[in-house]
Amino acid sequence: MAVVSKKIPAPDNVKIRTALLSVSDKTGIVELAGALASQGVRLLSTGGTHKALSAAGLDVTDVSDITGFPEIMDGRVKTLHPNVHGALLAIRDDQEHVEAMKAHGIEAIDLAVINLYPFEEVRSAGGDYPTTVENIDIGGPAMIRASAKNHAYVTIVVDPSDYPALIEALRTNDGQTGYSFRQQLAAKAYARTAAYDAAISNWFAEALDIEIPRYRTIGGVLREEMRYGENPHQSAGFYVTGENRPGVATARLLQGKQLSYNNINDTDGAFELIGEFAPEQGPTCAIIKHANPCGVATGASLREAYLRALACDSTSAFGGIIALNQLLDGETAEEIVKLFTEVIIAPEVSEEAKAVIAKKPNLRLLETGGLPDPRSRGITAKTVAGGLLVQTRDNGMIEDIDLRVVTTRAPTDRELEDMKFAYKVAKHVKSNAIVYAKDGQTAGIGAGQMSRIDSARIAAIKAEEAAKAMGWSEPMTKGSAVASEAFFPFADGLLSAIAAGATAVIQPGGSMRDQEVIDAANEHGVAMVFTGMRHFRH
Repeated sequence: MAVVSKKIPAPDNVKIRTALLSVSDKTGIVELAGALASQGVRLLSTGGTHKALSAAGLDVTDVSDITGFPEIMDGRVKTLHPNVHGALLAIRDDQEHVEAMKAHGIEAIDLAVINLYPFEEVRSAGGDYPTTVENIDIGGPAMIRASAKNHAYVTIVVDPSDYPALIEALRTNDGQTGYSFRQQLAAKAYARTAAYDAAISNWFAEALDIEIPRYRTIGGVLREEMRYGENPHQSAGFYVTGENRPGVATARLLQGKQLSYNNINDTDGAFELIGEFAPEQGPTCAIIKHANPCGVATGASLREAYLRALACDSTSAFGGIIALNQLLDGETAEEIVKLFTEVIIAPEVSEEAKAVIAKKPNLRLLETGGLPDPRSRGITAKTVAGGLLVQTRDNGMIEDIDLRVVTTRAPTDRELEDMKFAYKVAKHVKSNAIVYAKDGQTAGIGAGQMSRIDSARIAAIKAEEAAKAMGWSEPMTKGSAVASEAFFPFADGLLSAIAAGATAVIQPGGSMRDQEVIDAANEHGVAMVFTGMRHFRH
């Protein structure tokens, strides 16, 4: 049943006389408390915050003194008391509330400065189950929500970055805060608790293997406000969820200017792709442009892998993202800086490579400390009008699939390796996707077409252009393996790949016309295997 409002108008300015400070992140809290004390504000505090303020020589009252009850259960219970929540929730202009405060000895709290147990940090660091649960804050969110609900009378601050604005507001307004200021802080407070609860609920879903929970929340903390979004007329922000996964959100920016919205999107795609290639399988490089790979290759060295990836489509690689699966060395860095590149991302970067790349101050260099595990679970989400589409991460791996040879001729060992390589890449190409590969190197990539035959043709054209640019006698599609991330609906797409020179094909299968496609492969002496797993990607 809805609660009917008493429609008491909110006062514009509220004098701050009593403040409750209870923070996990103590950044700037002593300075803030000092500024409040200088304005004659009475300070209340709890636990570690009380110790920090007392140690700084500030006159501060322990919350247990106003509740008449000590902290118990290792601090789990300390602020869950009517003398705290009544002090935050009371409507100061409501006579019934005022009488209740007098009857129970409750003194109003005008300012609450609260931040929460570091659940996101513990989750990101991979804390064990009991440790992670213990870092779920209870009293903090309750006080934040109470204060934010009663923002007509209470100022709630949850972010240390807002301390200067609070101090300035009190300094210029005779120790008072204005209503619009309190509204803004209340909105931020509810967003903070929502993001906090989202992190907790998503962690529980992961820990308990609940793939499709009844209620799904997606939340994050603003990492940075961006200059613009996908286009200059769009605003954008980069939010982090606390997920413990090496990548663009957890990487250290070693040099270069702020990453743009498109940089982050493309870099994420690049590093997720390179995560398919374990370092022990050999040096591998992926070059991404507009969220699609334009070249992927392995090599005897990282430098060779980069040059082989670049050879696939050196034109599209201009201004792209380069992802590496091993330590970036100086020799490879020397090659990379010859081409205009937006971002380089690698698990590690040598000092020699840093020195080389420093000569290009605008080139963004990211170090992640590791590779994403392509088998690990997680979720992806996208918005639609009025809703969210949420799914588990595509963690299917070609190494975990029983491949089924469906043609008369089985693939050779070399063809099989090229098939697997091409299929790993195709998983990260926008559908419809066709990838030709030969000797651990992409030969041609066709992405995002409305028909699969067009993707096959575009990939072949790309291979022909690469051959001309490199001075090769023939395109690398001759004798290559071709991967399709979804089934061939007709034989025409396969025939186009065969015309380009492919001798082996890997695809999921599952079309009503599979036999027609198999017959075409047999007629041309092409080996084909079915995976039974598609990697369709929008």
